[in-house]
Amino acid sequence: MHLTSPMCHDNDTCMNKIHDIAQRIERIKSELAALGDMRPGSLSVQGRSWGGKYVQLSYTHRGKGHTEYVRGEKRDEVERQVKTYRRFRELTKEWVDLAIELCKLKQEATGDSGA
Repeated sequence: MHLTSPMCHDNDTCMNKIHDIAQRIERIKSELAALGDMRPGSLSVQGRSWGGKYVQLSYTHRGKGHTEYVRGEKRDEVERQVKTYRRFRELTKEWVDLAIELCKLKQEATGDSGA
């Protein structure tokens, strides 16, 4: 759900939008709390020069690149963790977008034009 400007045509419209955004933010918070284990990065299958393959997790954390080998039996688990991290990022981006919009709507509803 993404509401765009111009924000409000009347106070009732403004209050309804504020309510809708606040509800969506609460749903995002609930979903975030239930996410479970996560880790950033991506998995790739690498080949060895002498033959055979292995799975590698690559990610950047705190500005530093990391690479980890993933044992075959852990691949599904790590894939779930990476997928969960992607969902975490999507939800937090949406939350920030909605929070910005909510603040603007509240300012408009109170007649406050300043930031």
